Amino acid sequence: MNSSPQDWKLDIDAEGIAWLKFDKQDGGTNVLSESVLEQFVAILTHLEQQPPQGLVIFSGKTNGFIAGADVRAFSPMPSRENALALINRGQRAFDRLEALPFPTLAMIHGFCLGGGLELALACDYRIAQDDDSTRLGLPEVRLGIHPGFGGSVRCVHLLGALKAMDLMLTGRTLAARQAVRLGLVDYAVPARQLRDAAKSMLLKPPAPHQPGRWDSLTNHRLLRPLLAPILKRKVRAHARPDHYPAPYKLIDVWERYADDRRRMLDAEAGSVASLITGSTAQNLVRVFFLQERLKGLARAADNKVKHVHVIGAGVMGGDIAAWCALSGFTVTLQDQSPERIAPAMGRAAKLFKKRLKIPYRVTAAWDRLIPDHQGRYIERADIVIEAIFEDKEVKQKLYRDIEPRLRPDALLATNTSSIPLEELAPVLQHPERLVGLHFFNPVAKMQLVEIVHGKQTSELVMQQTQAFTRAIDRLPLPVTSTPGFLVNRVLMPYLLEAVALETEGVPAVLIDRAAVEFGMPMGPIELADTVGLDVCLHVAGILGSALGLEVPERLEELVSEGCLGSKSGSGFYTWRKGKPVKPRPDANRKLPADALDRMMMRLFNEAQACLREGVVSDADLLDVGMIFATGFAPFRGGPLQHIATLGKEATRQRLAELAARYGERFTPDQGWND
Repeated sequence: MNSSPQDWKLDIDAEGIAWLKFDKQDGGTNVLSESVLEQFVAILTHLEQQPPQGLVIFSGKTNGFIAGADVRAFSPMPSRENALALINRGQRAFDRLEALPFPTLAMIHGFCLGGGLELALACDYRIAQDDDSTRLGLPEVRLGIHPGFGGSVRCVHLLGALKAMDLMLTGRTLAARQAVRLGLVDYAVPARQLRDAAKSMLLKPPAPHQPGRWDSLTNHRLLRPLLAPILKRKVRAHARPDHYPAPYKLIDVWERYADDRRRMLDAEAGSVASLITGSTAQNLVRVFFLQERLKGLARAADNKVKHVHVIGAGVMGGDIAAWCALSGFTVTLQDQSPERIAPAMGRAAKLFKKRLKIPYRVTAAWDRLIPDHQGRYIERADIVIEAIFEDKEVKQKLYRDIEPRLRPDALLATNTSSIPLEELAPVLQHPERLVGLHFFNPVAKMQLVEIVHGKQTSELVMQQTQAFTRAIDRLPLPVTSTPGFLVNRVLMPYLLEAVALETEGVPAVLIDRAAVEFGMPMGPIELADTVGLDVCLHVAGILGSALGLEVPERLEELVSEGCLGSKSGSGFYTWRKGKPVKPRPDANRKLPADALDRMMMRLFNEAQACLREGVVSDADLLDVGMIFATGFAPFRGGPLQHIATLGKEATRQRLAELAARYGERFTPDQGWND
């Protein structure tokens, strides 16, 4: 039987096993759309009427099983009723699958996420291909919702509440063997054995997986009221309920209805329908599409780089080298002496062990990272990344020394955080090969990399650099070569205003608390200490000269006293074991009513200026850049999206009010009038 259109293809083999292949025709990835679900239900109806010996559902795509529901259907979502109708359609389809009167099995390779895993959970059995590409998970919380096609119901009953909730509340993904240990998958087998294993299970079906005694008890109606507050406390450590309501709603649905399957399915659908039409989910879905846009700027398959040479083994340079080695590249790391390289090698060893875990993979990554204090390998490099001190003259001297040794086709990238390429390029014979490759700290966690193009940077070099960025699993953001580029330029006024508030006597802990309550991942004072007050002062000085920013004397005083933040043990805070010691403020001390506005309005104003000047090509790229480089409240959709929510004219008027009270640093940018 063939469905029409042909997203699904059904074949029955000689032993009566039905093989149902999902191969969505209008895309390179399998996703569950309304049309796909309609076809699926038609096939299930056929199988109900002519039952086979068993059913195997598998993917015709090389990249994976099913990536989930088609997110495009949820953005924008016209109403809760529309959302509920779509969710109920998916639930009914998977209920039909679960009720089939013969054994069913999901044969999984690659990604099996969200709605894809919910479909697999509706099968009696699951087997997964045992290799690095297989990842299973229910990451819906990252889009501001939770499983809605029956996944939360089936997952908690398959695994027990604590294991299932951990999977759904974190949104984490599992490798095949991890999924077997958890009980999510029955077997993990090599690719060559996948089909035989599936057939064998259906011809002699074993008893389906059941959770252990304790895991089963976690769903009991007497235990749920005790466990629910514990789960919420764990979630609250990472996400506030007013910012990210989905995990709390999921816990509520489970607590109330876990012993009544039908009511829990209905409550699950209603909860997701309400969440998906809310601002948090709509903004997070928008961020998802913006992330996909950055991924689409270049293909890792087009990357030509194989050998990376990094000059500068400090925190940034050493960590860039380690990340490139982790990503499979041959990397040579240069500095003035072996002693300067040694700390970077130590950090790399910890990274490899944490990320790769399996000893032979750790050893392979370690073998790819080669100390080279004399720079002997520079002639072999496809790309040379300079990550030395942020000083124009020092960088230019290095360029003069190394350019004669570079291969004619080698890229020269600088990790400068604020110096325009036009100020660095004049010493080069071939300035067209110079490109900015600005990573953010910590390199292993921050996904965004600013790809800085100067006036002389060739388009080919930009394309090659973006492809390399994708090959190391990072998001490339093209920006123009202006002081501070995008991220540091938008962030610095916000940090400086926070320092100004602290100088006026406002406790740092209150300043930081206000920013976190707004949705920032950490407060600006703690962020400045973490980055390093000397680094902040240096960048502020460069931007101050170019943009007229006033640098608070307090920042200069701390740096002159050697109080550099976390790396020196003291800054605005005292630091112990890598964490700030935050004093408890006087209970009677209140944050000034306009303190948060002072910080955020300066950030918004600079974002508007960057958009006007074309530092990035459009507002969407500005928003996604600030979210992935600084953690700007994702649930707000980015600075410019939040401005649209507040109202552009209202924001401009608020800036004018602050300018009248505090001075010209709040003067609305002329971009507000465009």
